Amino acid sequence: MAKETGEKLIASNKKARHEYLIIDTYEAGMVLTGSEVKSLRMGRASLVDGYVFIERGEAWLDAVYIPEYLNGSWTNHAPRRKRKLLLHRQEIDKLYQKTREGGMTIVPLRLYFLDGRAKVEIALARGKKEYDKRQTLRERQDRREAERAISARKHLGSS
Repeated sequence: MAKETGEKLIASNKKARHEYLIIDTYEAGMVLTGSEVKSLRMGRASLVDGYVFIERGEAWLDAVYIPEYLNGSWTNHAPRRKRKLLLHRQEIDKLYQKTREGGMTIVPLRLYFLDGRAKVEIALARGKKEYDKRQTLRERQDRREAERAISARKHLGSS
């Protein structure tokens, strides 16, 4: 069997980018069971309610939904169990310090396979206020309208 190469996206958390201001991102490995890996290979997972916490010097990913493997037996995993993240000690210490300062949290952004290994992209983030969310939406809408006007002008000029 040929070794898998490249990146294959499984799930992304679009809600996190709307709810939080992303400050820094990290790539982490995960400790998974065999049935979890098989379920992920089928492209099924949800990061919507997920979060990361640090306990006794270890990073844990919690509330991420990886459904049970359909062809699994009694050895299937619990869909929302906490999973250990594999990060360097300095990264864990830095994340722990930042979250202790207050107002910061760690959220998962993407779940993907990189060269056959399951990875999760986590982000150090600060919660946005309601007016920040509205302003972000307004900026995105303004940018879209400007791009439409530019493309419309190009089409009119080429006719």
